[in-house]
Amino acid sequence: MKKILLPVDFSETSDNAFVYALEMAKLFKAELVLLHTFELPIVDSQSLPLNYAMIYETIELTNFEHFKENMPKLHAIADKRKLGHIAMRHILMDGDLIYNIKKVVKQENIDFVVMGTKGAEGWLDSFLGTNTSAVISDVSVPVLSVPIDAKFSKVENIAFTTRFRKKDIEALVKVLVIAKKLHAKVKCLHVKTSDSDVNTDTINRWKAHFDDDDNLQFFIIPSDEVPETIEDFLVTQDIDLLAMLTYKRNFFVELFTSTTTQKLSYHLRTPILAFHE
Repeated sequence: MKKILLPVDFSETSDNAFVYALEMAKLFKAELVLLHTFELPIVDSQSLPLNYAMIYETIELTNFEHFKENMPKLHAIADKRKLGHIAMRHILMDGDLIYNIKKVVKQENIDFVVMGTKGAEGWLDSFLGTNTSAVISDVSVPVLSVPIDAKFSKVENIAFTTRFRKKDIEALVKVLVIAKKLHAKVKCLHVKTSDSDVNTDTINRWKAHFDDDDNLQFFIIPSDEVPETIEDFLVTQDIDLLAMLTYKRNFFVELFTSTTTQKLSYHLRTPILAFHE
């Protein structure tokens, strides 16, 4: 991993994600690329007699000054965590956030994206809305979604949900690489529903790829309540990070529409590492 991308808007949510991005950059000795985007207004030159080129220049300058004024805050966060040595580069772009993220990922050969998500109801809206959800769906590299209530600490247990498909193997290999860097255990969970076509032979062939990995445990739990089972697993196994492939969008809707306030508050502190299917 050579480059990590972090979209920033200098909010509390963004600052919290910055801490995670710093720690990931330290872990992989990677460069941190900070992206700040803004949108230019659509100006009708016929109805507005002003020089609209000057309007654009003024807005661009204002955003540049805002960016420059807020950078010392991020450097102070890095220095406080003794991570001021992390290589950082800044990109300021106008246009749509999702489009720019995809563009930068391609142009800069980004390996990993970290994004902050808002707390409480706003976090759910953001995760399922146009920002984080769109990035997870459209960007080919792994995306770490960091809720505002998540506080970075030692990651000891990582959960990985699987359906024992071939494509899950590659994702789990990537999770194990990260886990070894973190000295963390990976707990691989399969929720076996009553209509599942996954048989014992399939599971054994799949698990054979990881026979030599002592940091990996497998959990097969029979249940037709998939989101609820995952929720309970996160709590009972003290999971610090949830890793998964991006399945259908409505799966996330079900997973994060908790039946109890207590479970919802737990999810708000659980970062999600999503891999593109």
